[in-house]
Amino acid sequence: MTRGRWRKSSYSDVPQGSCVEVSLGTDDAGIRDSKNACGPALSINPAAWAALVAHSVRTTSDPR
Repeated sequence: MTRGRWRKSSYSDVPQGSCVEVSLGTDDAGIRDSKNACGPALSINPAAWAALVAHSVRTTSDPR
């Protein structure tokens, strides 16, 4: 698996420190806690990443 560089979420500057980083690769997307960069990362396939992003956009746009 080859991933790109880790990028911090634009919502990561909240006072509570709830931060995630994402690294998109050719075969997967990695998601990790930015406060624990050496810790475990969740790896999901491109279809699951696309579904997560689409759901997040819908939820953020219409929080019903």
